[in-house]
Amino acid sequence: MAKRCDVCGKSRVFGNKVTFSNKKNNRSWAPNVRRVKAVVDGSTKRINVCTRCLRSGKVERAL
Repeated sequence: MAKRCDVCGKSRVFGNKVTFSNKKNNRSWAPNVRRVKAVVDGSTKRINVCTRCLRSGKVERAL
């Protein structure tokens, strides 16, 4: 599953893990993405949505 939200476009962010000795290693942060059934243009589809969009009500769930 792609770690990208179909509603807001949120995806992986890259940065550095910094140790106590100030060494830097590459790492990434991924959004909390769920595959849900949602109403899109009047029909039911499965889309990848981050939990922030689900919680804020930007997606109408199809039950």
